[in-house]
Amino acid sequence: MNSFRYRTVFLSDLHLGTPWCKVKSLVRFLSSLECEKLYLVGDIIDGWKLARRPEWPSSHSSVIRSILSIAGRTPVTYIPGNHDEFMNEFDGRSFCGVKVCKEAVHTGADGRKYLVTHGHEFDAVMQHGRWLAWLGDRAYDITLRLNSGINVIRSAAGFEEWSLAAFLKRKVKNAVKFFSRYETRIAQSVRKSGAEGIICGHIHNPAARAFQGICYFNCGDWIDHCSVLVEHKNGAMEIIKGFDKMIPAPAFPAFRGSQSGAAPAAD
Repeated sequence: MNSFRYRTVFLSDLHLGTPWCKVKSLVRFLSSLECEKLYLVGDIIDGWKLARRPEWPSSHSSVIRSILSIAGRTPVTYIPGNHDEFMNEFDGRSFCGVKVCKEAVHTGADGRKYLVTHGHEFDAVMQHGRWLAWLGDRAYDITLRLNSGINVIRSAAGFEEWSLAAFLKRKVKNAVKFFSRYETRIAQSVRKSGAEGIICGHIHNPAARAFQGICYFNCGDWIDHCSVLVEHKNGAMEIIKGFDKMIPAPAFPAFRGSQSGAAPAAD
């Protein structure tokens, strides 16, 4: 099994408790992970789905066990998102080595500081139209089910897998960002915290870029992209996608931020 060694690892939007989480590859990744610190950046457990249908697949417990195993040898910080907001009740408390906090500031190996938060705080839909967010979540479920059928047909025709859910979610979230001044809210929050960049999740779109004078990193998700944000020993940040393929780390396509703080423009 490949071994993945990093200074810090940031994971978001696992959505445990749903059939869409890529549990097998996630467990393989966590089992082979070596890092000095792990951040769980929200929507780790999907409380919305569990509230509607309280079914917990037994295989998802293996992810929890893997995280607790990591917590036994390295600090783990759990930052709740909108789907696991029930964890906010435990803000400031630790469980089996996992510390829960609403947000954190991470200091990189190069001294750069990053605000770490889930990201729903900057989403106008979440702040002012929660009913619309719930409706969108149900529509996303339906799209994921349709996506399974589409990929069966594409596979039979010799085409690669394609995510309709990711495509539609990206389009909707881009519209939300436009109307809610999403990036401006982020930049203001980062400056207020005294940090130079932000690490978040929420929109299921892995990204590494710069805007309004800050470095922006989005971890992505473990439904469509199986992506993770990692910090290397020298402080360089990198987004790695496709861990469901379990290719050795150097072969992954990646977005890398330079040590000067300038992140690439491409998503």
